[in-house]
Amino acid sequence: MFDRYQGGERAVLVHVDFPDQNSQEDLTEFVDLTTSAGIEILSIVTTSRSSPQPKYFVGTGKIDEVAQIVADEKADVVLFNHSLSPSQERNIEQLAKCRVVDRTGLILDIFAQRAFTHEGKLQVELAQLQHLSTRLVRGWTHLERQKGGIGLRGPGETQLESDRRLLRDRIKTIQKRLQKVEKQREQGRRSRKRANIPTVSLVGYTNAGKSTLFNRLTEAGVLAEDKLFATLDPTHRKIALNDHQSIIMADTVGFIRHLPHDLVAAFKATLQESREADILLHVIDASDERREDNKEQVYLVLNEIEATDGTIVEVYNKSDKVEGLGARAEKDPETGRYRVYCSAVTGDGLKPLLETIASLLSLEWKQTRLLLDGSQMALRGQLYDLSCVEHEDITEQGEFVLDIKLPLSDWKRLARKNQIDLEAMEQAKD
Repeated sequence: MFDRYQGGERAVLVHVDFPDQNSQEDLTEFVDLTTSAGIEILSIVTTSRSSPQPKYFVGTGKIDEVAQIVADEKADVVLFNHSLSPSQERNIEQLAKCRVVDRTGLILDIFAQRAFTHEGKLQVELAQLQHLSTRLVRGWTHLERQKGGIGLRGPGETQLESDRRLLRDRIKTIQKRLQKVEKQREQGRRSRKRANIPTVSLVGYTNAGKSTLFNRLTEAGVLAEDKLFATLDPTHRKIALNDHQSIIMADTVGFIRHLPHDLVAAFKATLQESREADILLHVIDASDERREDNKEQVYLVLNEIEATDGTIVEVYNKSDKVEGLGARAEKDPETGRYRVYCSAVTGDGLKPLLETIASLLSLEWKQTRLLLDGSQMALRGQLYDLSCVEHEDITEQGEFVLDIKLPLSDWKRLARKNQIDLEAMEQAKD
């Protein structure tokens, strides 16, 4: 099922302006996505509507215009900068006489090009299959009849039902394999916690310069291109902050507005790196005019994967492209978050960034004593899983007194996960 796209296709792009902010997409970003997929743009058709048309998404006059351009230019595919329903895709294909791919399908196609590890390929295939499962009827209407032949006559399953069943079975198989990957990643995180090595994860909008910054800090040599979603598979490297402190730095996949939910679900194991990190470095392209909107989109995804409990440092990369924006570190008085202005290309501002990380890691620890009764053994097990129990005693009443030290992000995550007030369980040390 996994197809690696070879590129070289010729496309007609369709973009619709809606008055509703939640439905709006960015045309410049759509063009960047298309070129990142290696597709040649023949023409861009734009229009305005108050709401999508049920049959063709755009009006009948506009879709006739698109079909004429496809015929004149001999285009291979029509790309929509929006999410289409299966019936809309089918209707437009019948009219345009060529393939129709929506925004989600285009992003999945780019991910298929970028996946090189076994895990990455599995994640992309899962997302593709989940997306395809709702569109299986397209082009398969001739198979609605029942199977024929000896032993297959009568009220058996249709070919379409058989294909759907095979699709479901394949999805279940991939999900089981990804669960194993998630367990392996969890073991890696536990070993890092046992070694008291904090994890710092790079997150941010796609093409913000995360991989370039990662290469500059770690000398890892990972792929860094001026393309959307150049990085798909996460990479880890150990670096020294100073003479007595080291960290594990993780480079992760970039986010994008209206990131398909199939992708969020498929890349759960990868995104888990961001959830479990001690510090998130939110890399922002300081030279991008849409940086504030891009920031908001990243925080929406982080909220969706519940990765906002930890400390977040906003790293304004490419500051050398903005006049008067010097390299420095500061604290935002409104949000309380640290901001670092730097350039991954020139190296300016990287020293303040590392100093900020080191100072936060020295502060972002919780060292305390907890009193647990017999009904809280699940919490006790979770504390041992985090390798944060330094000493344990049992009282005459059978209660457990635990001296613990763990990152503040894990402390907050435990409280939320168990829906308890951990501060109320703290005990004064002798």
